[in-house]
Amino acid sequence: MVTHVQAEAKGDEKGALLAFLAEQRGGLRRTLLGLTDEQAVSRPSASELSLAGLVKHVAEVEQGWIARAKGEPAAVHRDESNWHECFTLVGDETVEQQLAYYEKVAAETEAFIRAVPSLDDTFELPAAPWHPQDETLSMRWLCLHLIRETARHAGHADIIRESLDGATAFELVAKEQGGSWG
Repeated sequence: MVTHVQAEAKGDEKGALLAFLAEQRGGLRRTLLGLTDEQAVSRPSASELSLAGLVKHVAEVEQGWIARAKGEPAAVHRDESNWHECFTLVGDETVEQQLAYYEKVAAETEAFIRAVPSLDDTFELPAAPWHPQDETLSMRWLCLHLIRETARHAGHADIIRESLDGATAFELVAKEQGGSWG
């Protein structure tokens, strides 16, 4: 995989943006390393958030934004009656399924962004009460928004993970790479 520094140095703006997004996705996924499913769905803070729920939410949001950019409906429809279900596993959903879904979404995002002719290309936002009518956004904005959204929730996940067992982001990177921190 090309790092964001390598991609940017070669003038590959799409590659740099996708590398930053992949880096944030990795941070979020790493928070699940070594946990049981029970720990992954637990809510150890005053928040209603769990690690599994955050992965599910970020995957659904990313897929939904890419669908909007393509002019397609989101794969999962959320409204006033079920919006909260994007933050928790429901029915027979598992952590493993959510991680697999997130990998699929990430691959689709990468393929789509790589295929757009220009990051200056735009798409229209569908009507919604939380954004103006007839607003268009660039593919560059979309990438930056996905990075921001993922990073925000990766930070939430860091706090939840540390609350569960004291593991920090640095320790999880080292664990993922087969080493130890400190």
